[in-house]
Amino acid sequence: MAEHRPVPEVDRAAAARRAVERRRARASLKRDLTMRVVTPQTVLARAVADAESVEGSMRITDFLLALPAIGAGKRDRILQELQISPVKRLGGLGVRQRTVLAEWLDGRFPLTEPRGARSRLLVLAGPTAVGKGTVAAYIREHNPEIHLSVSATTRAPRPGEVDGVHYYFVDDAEFDRLIAEGELLEYAVVHNRSRYGTPRAPIDAALAEGKTVLLEIDLQGARQVRAAEPSATLIFLLPPTWDELVHRLVGRGTEDAEERARRLRTAKVELAAQNEFDHLIVNEDVASAAAEVVELSSSSAH
Repeated sequence: MAEHRPVPEVDRAAAARRAVERRRARASLKRDLTMRVVTPQTVLARAVADAESVEGSMRITDFLLALPAIGAGKRDRILQELQISPVKRLGGLGVRQRTVLAEWLDGRFPLTEPRGARSRLLVLAGPTAVGKGTVAAYIREHNPEIHLSVSATTRAPRPGEVDGVHYYFVDDAEFDRLIAEGELLEYAVVHNRSRYGTPRAPIDAALAEGKTVLLEIDLQGARQVRAAEPSATLIFLLPPTWDELVHRLVGRGTEDAEERARRLRTAKVELAAQNEFDHLIVNEDVASAAAEVVELSSSSAH
């Protein structure tokens, strides 16, 4: 009779750590789905490609509940309609189940169809702390042929920011004058506090010279530019994960807890608007994200 050896303590501890890491990864993935940082179609594709992945190990019930505006009652009706057992994991779905789920997702959460660059006016927007300014600064440094628009703002400069380079820092009276005289292409109140706007004259001058112009602005501003210049190419910058977005916001240390909470609420709303944009770019690496923007600017020149 074979001797029964107990599982070594070190193996049990390692298995427990792996299980905890797996649960954390699935919880992070659920947040990404809820906040629309990742599309449900992408999660399903990853699950199908690798049943052992975090995506593949997610239960279909948890997957559906993580999607925006789906509660327990709606989830159960969807499973019944699609004839998928609630005990299934995404990586364990059969061919028919994958197909009907994919079709349902495409109907419920239509994807942004990348469009060709439409004009030499490019608009870069995205949620707070996603790194719009960092990507724009990288482009300013490495691609001087692209005219980077400088916004006017009523907020105070952050450490290292230079007036006329990063922003035109103005007071409320001057901002009121710019609005009154029609000198702004777009303007908005951001995070219920400061006002931001894009001076029109430098953009018109750069476009007249045949240059590509890049505007780094917020969602409200992007919508105003689309209304004023329908041919503008709108680019939405996404974080790699929701947790990374929170980490970047906390890490830069320029806002107090109340302001961070307000910005994260705003970010959730902003992420939900990504389908209004022509192109989505994930800012995992600044140089790579900047290169994708520059590539769009190159295609718009032809």
